[in-house]
Amino acid sequence: MRGLSILIVLFLLASCRSVKKSPEGFSTKDFPFIEKFHEGVRLKTRGQINDAIVKFEECIAIRPDDAAYYALSECYLMKNDQLRSAEYIKLAVKLDPKNIWYTQELAYMYFESGNFAEAVKNFEKLVKYAPQNVEWLYGYAECLMKVGKIDEAIKSLDKMEEQVGKHPELAMQKFNLYLQIKQVDKAINEIEKARKEFPEDPQLLATLVDFYFQTGREKEAITMLEALVKSAPENGRARLALADIYRQKGRKQDEFQQLKAAFSCEDVDLDTKMKILIGIYDKSTKIDQEVYGLVDALVAQYPNEAKSHSIKGDYLLRAEKDLEALESYREALKYDKNQYPIWNQVLLMEYQEGKFEWLYDDSKTCLEYFPSIPSVYLLGGVSAVQLKKYEEAITLLQTGRELVVGDNALEAEILGQLGEAYFGIGKIAEGKESYVDALKMDPESSLLKTNYANRLALNKVDLAYALNLIDEVLKDNPAVPQFLDTKGLVLFQLNLYADALIFFKKADELKPSDKIIVEHLGDAYSKSGDALNALDYWQKAKALGSSSKTLDKKIEKKTYFDPTN
Repeated sequence: MRGLSILIVLFLLASCRSVKKSPEGFSTKDFPFIEKFHEGVRLKTRGQINDAIVKFEECIAIRPDDAAYYALSECYLMKNDQLRSAEYIKLAVKLDPKNIWYTQELAYMYFESGNFAEAVKNFEKLVKYAPQNVEWLYGYAECLMKVGKIDEAIKSLDKMEEQVGKHPELAMQKFNLYLQIKQVDKAINEIEKARKEFPEDPQLLATLVDFYFQTGREKEAITMLEALVKSAPENGRARLALADIYRQKGRKQDEFQQLKAAFSCEDVDLDTKMKILIGIYDKSTKIDQEVYGLVDALVAQYPNEAKSHSIKGDYLLRAEKDLEALESYREALKYDKNQYPIWNQVLLMEYQEGKFEWLYDDSKTCLEYFPSIPSVYLLGGVSAVQLKKYEEAITLLQTGRELVVGDNALEAEILGQLGEAYFGIGKIAEGKESYVDALKMDPESSLLKTNYANRLALNKVDLAYALNLIDEVLKDNPAVPQFLDTKGLVLFQLNLYADALIFFKKADELKPSDKIIVEHLGDAYSKSGDALNALDYWQKAKALGSSSKTLDKKIEKKTYFDPTN
């Protein structure tokens, strides 16, 4: 094995033309150098670069050698030490200036370090040595461009073109170079020559279109862009550009025609389509019907993408189709449950729409992905209260409260809902305490005051305080149906039925579709001795979907019964 290793090293050294042989062959004095060089190669191959450097430096100590200098240059390049690598490759070139591979290394090293003047000199040697080498010709052209020798760079690309033939990328590069030296006709001619061989290449036409736009030749640009779309109908980017032009010119029908076609092109990805739809959404107060068609097309193309359902939800909201929007947002969550903004939208809309069973289920799922957001616990608690799952509501709300940091309004809301839950299970003292703590944190909250007054009224406790609370609210909010209804309820529980009737009527005038207000109005009529109106309003409440446990009994017996909690 030792003999084979030495033979391999001898071959390596001979190929680098670095071992100086006597007329009789290798001298015994060469073997220490060979041994160390071989060890350096082995270490370098294993990735032990620092150890390899030591061995190659030992080689240099024995005698200066271009192969050892080259190996050291490679090692330092592997260590990302450009300066040391450059020093050693220069020494290798100095010892063997005719070695074309050393010249190549030096050329690229100068290029990467930004020394383009020196890179040009070395690439010039390379292309003289092998004028057919396409890679060197291209590198030479790049360096010439960097030093501002544009004419010579074009000639180098011409020679490259002789080797590989016409190519769109080469044509566009020469186009740009001719533009730099103000030879516009030659620049355009390069593109036109390439188009003869590549008539369906969209990039060539796109290059000319961009040029015409940039130079104010809009009419020619539009003509060519329309030609591009005709020759390459699958070019969605071109269609988008044409759509934008039509938009600027107020040609809406043509704009949407191109947008619709672009949305079916594979080169226009989902994010680009989303960006277009978001742009239209943000800039338009009124959405054209054609845009809704684009949204539907997007969902049809990407039925399993959360983004498509999410943007559809946005557009449906703009169209005031709230329930359909909510369905779209919920659909989006089927495909991506890690998007909290969508969760937040869904939970808030479910709360606003009174979809408490949905809110209950969805808030629990949301907490699996976002377990540290207190507002989700609040909404989950609200849904549990509404569904009379009071013990579960208390657990959720207490957990959420522990997560609140520096947000008094949010903590106050949580405390208010805790009050609701405690009242719900008959723990009046705990309920009052929670509401008192909530109002300490947010003393100006009309909603907290109203809800607390309502709870006190329903439980017939502290009615004078309840009346004081709701009067404070109505002072600043005299025309809110919920607040008027609460005052009516407090007065009703104080047996002031005529006064209660006045406030229930005001609330009903503002919101005649509210089943709670309508039922309360019936109660007040009954207590005021007007049985006919009482029955009429109870039946209306029933038709509106009231779930009051005593409503059927009131209708049947035609008299008032206290509600059961």
